[in-house]
Amino acid sequence: MAGLLDDALSRWHHRERHRVPAGAPADATLAAFEALTWRDVPLFRVLMAIRSAGRTSRAGTRPVLADFTRIGFAEIARTGTELVYAGIGRPWSPAGGMGTVTSLDGFRSFSEPGWAKMAVNFRIDNGDFTTETRVYLTDRTAQRMFGGYWLVIRPFSGLIRRSWLRATARRATSYPQGQNSIGPPR
Repeated sequence: MAGLLDDALSRWHHRERHRVPAGAPADATLAAFEALTWRDVPLFRVLMAIRSAGRTSRAGTRPVLADFTRIGFAEIARTGTELVYAGIGRPWSPAGGMGTVTSLDGFRSFSEPGWAKMAVNFRIDNGDFTTETRVYLTDRTAQRMFGGYWLVIRPFSGLIRRSWLRATARRATSYPQGQNSIGPPR
């Protein structure tokens, strides 16, 4: 089934997919995802601190998405069941070298050599909360540089994605029926 991610990045060189049972309706799950804090995902916080060599602080009560967008990822598409974020960067470099994504069209049309176009979705699909990350490299140099990086980082990337999904599902199911899922769980 085609979704927003296909519209954003239909071709890719690398892809990673994960899923967990959602346990809550789409609106509650996506609201829980958007409200998720670093306190909710301790493994993610540790791995990201290692990645940034301690240059950034992941405060426990700050929303994860606040930092995700601060480093250069932007929401480029949304429906009631799917969110798509995109970034353009050089994750193989120590600083990540993130560019600015301002729109879906700008992301799709970007083709400057030496970059990685990265798109990630979060979606409710047949009762599961899923994520798929796709990476398209704009030239052979970027493919070579990203290949080495991906070989090392991929297992940790999977841990991060799975912990993000599980924490969201826990948070979404910790609220009484009909209660807004923004804020700390009871």
